[in-house]
Amino acid sequence: QVHLVESGGGLVQAGGSLRLSCVASGSSASTNVMAWYRRAPGKQRELVASITRYGNANYGNAVKGRFTISRDNAKNMVYLQMNSLKPEDTAVYYCNKLDVYGSTYWGQGTQVTVSS
Repeated sequence: QVHLVESGGGLVQAGGSLRLSCVASGSSASTNVMAWYRRAPGKQRELVASITRYGNANYGNAVKGRFTISRDNAKNMVYLQMNSLKPEDTAVYYCNKLDVYGSTYWGQGTQVTVSS
């Protein structure tokens, strides 16, 4: 059973920063891609950023230049550094893991609230 646990969410003022962390456990299958998604109230879930096991990163247009994704393969962790936060970044952020067999897993989510 794979478990993804996010941490680091909270309340921050516009222009501030937060760092999200996610640790994956419970599977011997190698991780292919780890990613962060978010879902704002009344909106569909959207990709925030993803990173391959080789370190190739991809970002959603809304966060390019402000957010940075990174990972520690040895610790099975992925991070999301969020700078210059805006009220429209308010959402529940979910960690996602895609393993080499194509199976995907989700964390429970962590709330990020940006006040104006």
